[in-house]
Amino acid sequence: MGRREKELDPAQGPVQRLAHELRLLREEAGGPSYRELAGAAGYSAPTLSEAAAGRRLPSLPVTLAYVRACGGDESAWERRWHEAAADSARATAPPDDARAPYRGLARYGVGDRELFFGREPELERLLRLAAEHRFAALVGASGSGKSSLLRAGLVPALRDGGVAGVRPAAVRICTPGPDPARERRDVLAAVGDAPGDTVVLVDQFEEVFTLCRDPGRRREFIAMLLAAREPDSRLRVLIAVRADFFGHCADHRELAAALDDAHVLVPGMSVERLREAIVRPAAAAGLVVERAVTYRILDEVADEPGGLPLMSHTLLELWRRSSGKRLTLTAYEAVGGVRGAVAHTAEEVFGRFGTAEADAARALLLRLISPGEGGPDTRRPVPLSELRATGAAGEVLERLVTARLLTLDGDRAELAHEALITAWPRLRLWVEEERDRLRLHRRLTEAARVWESLDRDPGALYRGVLLRAVREEFCTADGSPVNGLTASESAFVAASLAEDERVAREAARSERRVRLLTLLVVVVVASALTAWVVWFVNREHP
Repeated sequence: MGRREKELDPAQGPVQRLAHELRLLREEAGGPSYRELAGAAGYSAPTLSEAAAGRRLPSLPVTLAYVRACGGDESAWERRWHEAAADSARATAPPDDARAPYRGLARYGVGDRELFFGREPELERLLRLAAEHRFAALVGASGSGKSSLLRAGLVPALRDGGVAGVRPAAVRICTPGPDPARERRDVLAAVGDAPGDTVVLVDQFEEVFTLCRDPGRRREFIAMLLAAREPDSRLRVLIAVRADFFGHCADHRELAAALDDAHVLVPGMSVERLREAIVRPAAAAGLVVERAVTYRILDEVADEPGGLPLMSHTLLELWRRSSGKRLTLTAYEAVGGVRGAVAHTAEEVFGRFGTAEADAARALLLRLISPGEGGPDTRRPVPLSELRATGAAGEVLERLVTARLLTLDGDRAELAHEALITAWPRLRLWVEEERDRLRLHRRLTEAARVWESLDRDPGALYRGVLLRAVREEFCTADGSPVNGLTASESAFVAASLAEDERVAREAARSERRVRLLTLLVVVVVASALTAWVVWFVNREHP
């Protein structure tokens, strides 16, 4: 070892352990000087020396260059580096009760105004739109920040006085859900005699098409929203809808007419606005984002559709791994950058599950997804009662929520963002493997709900092709519903099978009666014919 290197205790921590192992690797390579290593590594001698000093975790590229120059196995050392980075992050993570300046995959809420930056131009346009139209739409791609703009931008602005012509008596936020006409009726009720209008913000309006399967109930809900345009209405309605579902609105003539000149698009954020969204929340929390981190994030996110939630999640992970008051490049590389941060977090959580917990997590996560039919996959809010009924809740749910991969809203759970579906390869693979089964399961869930709402009317049960498909996919060889179905779904399947068997038995009995009747007719006719022949013969030959 070089004479200038101080003694290093590998038991002191993960950074010191990695530095100690780098020194050992250099010894095994014959102890070349750092000047000699620099020629092969492409980094300066001081940089390589600092990597083995044990004062801070070196970056992954520097570590691999050091290893390469010493003839080591880069893939093995990359795993060592990630282990050291994760151990170091856990040791230096901020306390749990510290207020994070970023929201990760979750949307910014009404109370996050002081952390919400970069959308001032869109907010101004949205306020003007709300003032000029009693019914309007906010349209943007998945991951463009529509929900955050509504909650952390528009709601506080409206409550502060809004703009001329809009002085709301109340501001309400809802999502459609599976039966919006029934579940959201109270939200759309005007506020008594209070001065001013009630402003209703309908987030994730695409659920009208992805979750509400009844066209009649869908039309009823849309009519309830469009009532805001009536001259005597006390409502103002603003819907937020994903751009890839905006075309579905054209299938409803009055809705299309209302939105023709009453919508605003959420564009991608400029580099300058993205920089604000990165550094200003950190500054508000007394933190500094290293310039190299900002450049790297901007390089990955700028002009990338749907990149905002991934950026926010990356920044949250950097905050969790922050060293002192800085969000560092080392932490950024440890989480895999913007493209790898979500998968890194998800795999870290999933990797701690046992076999039974992993199976429960898979079942739970797939229940929270509605597979696209000719369109993208979307998240599906699920009542906690549905998750508990399948056994896919409890500690598994808690750990996914703690990691901010899921969010809880009242009695419902949902994916923190649809970006998780595409950004986590394991989840994306699960969806692809079970796409047909998921579609069948979603139809089954909805059919069971309708059956329950009709007091278990036999006329709402499955039969024919659908029943055969469900039996093959969700039942054991003896016809018993498999684990993973809710009590309502299991009861629906069992009742459908029982009714099918009853109908089959009745059909068999009817067929037997027809055969017996046919036989009796044949016997009677034959007997009559025989009697006639005997009579005729006797008459001819007395």
